[in-house]
Amino acid sequence: MPKSGGWLNVVKVVLGFLEIAFALTYLSKVDTGLQLHWLERELFVALEVALFLGLTFYLFGFFKLPHDSPLERLSVGRTMFATLALAFTLYLLPGMWGAPLKLINGFLPPDFYAESPGGIGKATPSNTPAGSMESGMENGPLGIPVFKDYEQAKAYAKKVNKPLFLDFTGWNCINCRAMEQGVWGEPGVIEHLKNDVVIASLYVDEEVELPVEEQKTINIDGHDMEIKTVGNKWSAKQIKEFRASSQPYYVMQMPDGTNLKNGSADYQNHHDPKKFQSWLEKGLSEAKNK
Repeated sequence: MPKSGGWLNVVKVVLGFLEIAFALTYLSKVDTGLQLHWLERELFVALEVALFLGLTFYLFGFFKLPHDSPLERLSVGRTMFATLALAFTLYLLPGMWGAPLKLINGFLPPDFYAESPGGIGKATPSNTPAGSMESGMENGPLGIPVFKDYEQAKAYAKKVNKPLFLDFTGWNCINCRAMEQGVWGEPGVIEHLKNDVVIASLYVDEEVELPVEEQKTINIDGHDMEIKTVGNKWSAKQIKEFRASSQPYYVMQMPDGTNLKNGSADYQNHHDPKKFQSWLEKGLSEAKNK
């Protein structure tokens, strides 16, 4: 075993920086889950940039901490870690201006959970022409308009005669963010999501309480489930109707709520944009022929 010394203190400092970085990730999940809007995307990215820039300066020896040994020269290992930290800092930086940061997008707040969606200095993106947002519609991932209520989405789907795209998702769902940033925005997919379906993004961890008259206890397969929040409502719907509880989980329906025969899609089987596109187009083809 190597003897302890100054190198071990460097390891502890590096781990300390990483621990703070991961702590910010967990705090951002709490923030998005409770919809506090304290740690939105720009601030989160800015704090991560500051952390890894500080780690870079520390490893290159621009400053030292009280228990550090004198730094006579940079070792190969320390130089490599410092270079990696610098590279990651430079990778993060464009995220302030709306870059997708696909390598880590699952750990970031959603792109629309931001003070300035799309990046600092940019107008709020929307793939819906100005003034055409339906009541109940919001800008969702990549600026695609979505409903966050099933019945509202269903009513609008009937009005415009388009199939429903049910997106069972979660504020704290890493794979949901990975699908939205790595699949939804790909050519051949985003055009369908913008123009050919009505999206209902149903957040199963939404903490907003339902009106008292809508709160209840239901029985699913012999187990009681309390429905107190909006998230409980959508979670129960997913479990009861589709026998699934993981997110993301996608289902396509006709405007009357009848399921299309293309089945469901999820991260495990459809994180390849081509496979997701094929699944989506199969549903659209069936809907067109009905």
